[in-house]
Amino acid sequence: MNPHLNLKVGPFTVQVSSNIAVVLDGARLLYSDREIAPPDFVDFHISMARPSGLRGWWRPQVNFRLDGHAPFKPLPLSQALPMFEWGLNWCITSHCLDYLIIHAAVVEKNGQALVMPAPPGSGKSTLCAALVCNGWRLLSDELALLKLDGSGEVVPLARPVCLKNESVSLISGRFPQAQFGPVCNDTIKGDVAHMLAPADSVFRVEEAAKVQGVIFPRYIKGAETQLWLRSRAYTLLELAKQSFNFHVLGEQAYQVLRGVVDQSQCYDFHYSDLEQALQLFDELVDEVEPLTGQGDSQYVL
Repeated sequence: MNPHLNLKVGPFTVQVSSNIAVVLDGARLLYSDREIAPPDFVDFHISMARPSGLRGWWRPQVNFRLDGHAPFKPLPLSQALPMFEWGLNWCITSHCLDYLIIHAAVVEKNGQALVMPAPPGSGKSTLCAALVCNGWRLLSDELALLKLDGSGEVVPLARPVCLKNESVSLISGRFPQAQFGPVCNDTIKGDVAHMLAPADSVFRVEEAAKVQGVIFPRYIKGAETQLWLRSRAYTLLELAKQSFNFHVLGEQAYQVLRGVVDQSQCYDFHYSDLEQALQLFDELVDEVEPLTGQGDSQYVL
């Protein structure tokens, strides 16, 4: 029987079994304060191992399995730790119907949670990491878990933030207090490394936060730092498109999104200067009365 590790990740309990040292050692590093005693119930039984036979040693690979089922093709053994993180994303998005799940980062400050949906390459994770290192609470980098009870609240995951290529050196250089796992080169996403969730975010992982804003960020080289209001109708449509299980939850999902959008200010945000982006976000939540209205109103820093 392979050695295993039990983790409490947000509302989920995960058991990871592996005979590959880098998997368990890496998971212990990334989730150093989430290891728990053997639980009564496990949401996801994950195993990671080399393929059998010659392929396990010649150009070695790693397989990801959930309850014995392998949903993905093997990856190079050197990518075992990122594969665990990507596989856990798949486990949550493919099997959890207790929440409406949106592909978005979520951060919180002064009681105001901001949901930031964005496609890959938009600079979402870089902005999320910078905000978290600058005093914001991390709820999620990838998966926003919206409650289905109509409260408009997000349940925290506080998992490591996945950074790619130049973003790794950018964040580690600007924020020396940030802790990282190993850099993994030449993945399908480029060179990746995971920034550990801050201790305070992990400590407050059972503290849900009410959504106050939905911001669609986009990094554009040389662009001004601009924030402008977008319509709630288009925001709802885009959130539905970014959802993993909207089509399964149906009417319930629509009502959840409608409630979140109705209670939020909705913005598009373009930036190239990270320092200006941090300043703007702090000003946004420090306002006695946050920016209001809908339409083409624009805020330029």
